[in-house]
Amino acid sequence: GPTTGDKLRLGDTNLYARIEKDYTVYGDECVFGGGKVLREGMGQGIETPETLSLDTVITNCVIIDYSGIFKADIGIRNGHIIGLGKAGNPDTMHGVHSNMLIGGKTEVIAGEGMIVTAGAIDCHVHFICPQLVYEAVSSGITTMVGGGTGPAYGTRATTCTPSPFDMKLMLQSTDSLPLNFGFTGKGNTAKPVELRHILEAGAMGLKLHEDWGTTPAAIDNCLAIAEEYDIQVNIHTDTLNESGFVEHTISAFQGRTIHTYHSEGAGGGHAPDIIKVCGVKNVLPSSTNPTRPYTKNTVDEHLDMLMVCHHLDKNIPEDVAFAESRIRAETIAAEDILHDMGAISIISSDSQAMGRIGEVISRTWQTADKMKAQRGVIDPDTADDDNARIKRYIAKYTINPAIANGFSDLIGSVEEKKLADLVLWKPAFFGAKPEMIIKGGNIAWANMGDANASIPTPEPVISRPMFGAFGKAGSENSVAFVCKAALRNGVKETYGLKKRVVAVSNVRQLTKLDMKLNDALPNITVDPETYVVTANGEVLSCAPANSVPLSRNYFLF
Repeated sequence: GPTTGDKLRLGDTNLYARIEKDYTVYGDECVFGGGKVLREGMGQGIETPETLSLDTVITNCVIIDYSGIFKADIGIRNGHIIGLGKAGNPDTMHGVHSNMLIGGKTEVIAGEGMIVTAGAIDCHVHFICPQLVYEAVSSGITTMVGGGTGPAYGTRATTCTPSPFDMKLMLQSTDSLPLNFGFTGKGNTAKPVELRHILEAGAMGLKLHEDWGTTPAAIDNCLAIAEEYDIQVNIHTDTLNESGFVEHTISAFQGRTIHTYHSEGAGGGHAPDIIKVCGVKNVLPSSTNPTRPYTKNTVDEHLDMLMVCHHLDKNIPEDVAFAESRIRAETIAAEDILHDMGAISIISSDSQAMGRIGEVISRTWQTADKMKAQRGVIDPDTADDDNARIKRYIAKYTINPAIANGFSDLIGSVEEKKLADLVLWKPAFFGAKPEMIIKGGNIAWANMGDANASIPTPEPVISRPMFGAFGKAGSENSVAFVCKAALRNGVKETYGLKKRVVAVSNVRQLTKLDMKLNDALPNITVDPETYVVTANGEVLSCAPANSVPLSRNYFLF
């Protein structure tokens, strides 16, 4: 496989990743197969203690992470990444990591020629239907955060699981599914009692949404409770400016940490200038994927989507005016550039509520590719590769949503001690169709051929659930995220949950400066008549794309 200095093209984009370091040892690589290295007494140790042996090793893979682009073996034990470096048998091989011994119990996943990334985190999910889970995991998402109760009209528009009764349902119904889940309660009330009840029933955060009334009083109360419970607040602000303008909402934050959904505004928020929040230090801004990137069809598509998602009537002029006020080509174009500057930190889906859950990853890389074509390199010192841009963009759906939601100590990157939520890609299919999804150390999903064939590869090769997705496996390899109060309240035992239940933490002290590689704080203005956006005095404008990569070359439908 490739080594230090070699470059890999990502799918059919014009992005090239250069390997910064190779932790494997040339000539002593771990290779499995007939006549190969990983045999007893060679790459596999003879007397390796079982407690020190890896459960699984991914050999010779290229890791793309916010922390770097490097080649290594990945050692997995008890569902966690136990080591990154050189695996093998130290009796016969040089440079073996002391915690990455291969013994009789070790399984091998051949990573030669493959790219490995952390599982994606979608932190804007409307739980409208359970089938979202299968679309998500097959695209490379291993964690879903949001709210809802099914195809109720509240859920079609807002990511809120409102009642303790429904919170119990959502935690129980996802208990055996092979993804990590976290649910947000409704934050729209000026009284604290109901917010306390939903948090203690299992919510990991709260959501403020204009369809429920995002007033300054509701914002203030919700953030006060968040400070008390150490949880994140996600906000969809007031498009109609009924209870105040963007400046009033920012004032209501009072410097407290908050995560702004679809911060450009097409998905909702103060018209026309909600995008100003991307320059506020206590705001963690995200985008949703329908505006990623800005293309010739983006504006037209959004009007119809908005009418359906927010229960509007095309025969009511005020409803049509409401929809049109949210869709602005100028701010969508600026959103592209703000992502490339690192001023918008997160990309998520807004699943079935103006967004596509299976396209979080592909649309992130489409945006990166478009920005390279239109803006050139972002780091003059690495003009011969795209590593700086690649690390910035992968952080948007891995480590940054993990930090923003308070679980980055467990997931969000390819680092030691993290849960082994990993996605394997063939470079030619990177960003479009993953080869394998590993969930908590188990293979949960993978491309697989005809099960009646004599070998695994005959057509039709389809992304299918594997053993890590059946029976009790999902409960063993995945996590349910709640707040500390819910954990103390015993929701795991009360609800009979089999999943590991983990409390989110260290949220309330966060600022934009904690967002990895996406911490820019430009001074943003929006002309109220023309919608032209400036950042630090520079007009942010770009042409719509006529075509994007990772699209028709990979998908028939």
